[in-house]
Amino acid sequence: MLSVIQTVNDDAMLTRLFAALAALVFLAGQAVAVELVMVEQKGCAHCETWHSEIGPIYPKTAEGAFAPLRVVNIREGTPEGLRFARPAVFTPTFILVENGVEIGRIEGYPGEDFFWGLLEMMLKAKTNYTKPAETAAGN
Repeated sequence: MLSVIQTVNDDAMLTRLFAALAALVFLAGQAVAVELVMVEQKGCAHCETWHSEIGPIYPKTAEGAFAPLRVVNIREGTPEGLRFARPAVFTPTFILVENGVEIGRIEGYPGEDFFWGLLEMMLKAKTNYTKPAETAAGN
């Protein structure tokens, strides 16, 4: 009797394990489908300003969760696995990619207030992004 119960429990555990692994693979694929690539260079004052004003909070925002940030150096060219519509000429340039292909960009850093608005408009226009409703505590 013990061996039958143990086998049933092993089968159930394996089923849950495979389901969890399938969910992780699916979520991992979703997480990198849309990405925001920041093209910068050493000594770029606007890049440094972005990093001090936006950088620390970006990953904690809905936009950052939807389009994780990847920072690349302009001198290194387009990273392997990405296809930009045209080369980045200015720094910073924020290139929105989906499945490795550019779908939009923001050239320059217009300041914190304008950046968030431009990013949200680009995400809504080019992807299935919807801004989450603010909580009562956030109002």
